[in-house]
Amino acid sequence: MIQSRYGRTPSRKKRDRRILWGLGGIFVLVLGAWVVWTGLDGASTQIEARDIGHTIIDAHSVSVTFEVALPVNRTASCAVQALNESYSVVGWKIIDLPASTLYNRSFTEILRTTDLSNTGLIYQCWLT
Repeated sequence: MIQSRYGRTPSRKKRDRRILWGLGGIFVLVLGAWVVWTGLDGASTQIEARDIGHTIIDAHSVSVTFEVALPVNRTASCAVQALNESYSVVGWKIIDLPASTLYNRSFTEILRTTDLSNTGLIYQCWLT
């Protein structure tokens, strides 16, 4: 009598267990879907670019050296930029990278600038 008065009947315990098992099942399904989505979405086709250095040639040109890691036998394009002291873009160039059997490659490009630059950077790379 007291058990039923406070909602602790056997049928309520069964219902609570079913709800917990259902919530646990939903959690496992969501977790499994997330693992599949993040693990099998083609993350192996990522591209990474890293600045190596730059050399100011004169008031209207800068040499930029960068390294790119991309999947073997894939082509890519990279945008290289030159910035002045106030971080304004004074030079910009898109470079097409040919396919290669090497994963890591280094490139040096000369950018023409509209003003004296103080740095040259890789802006972004993408697979083509």
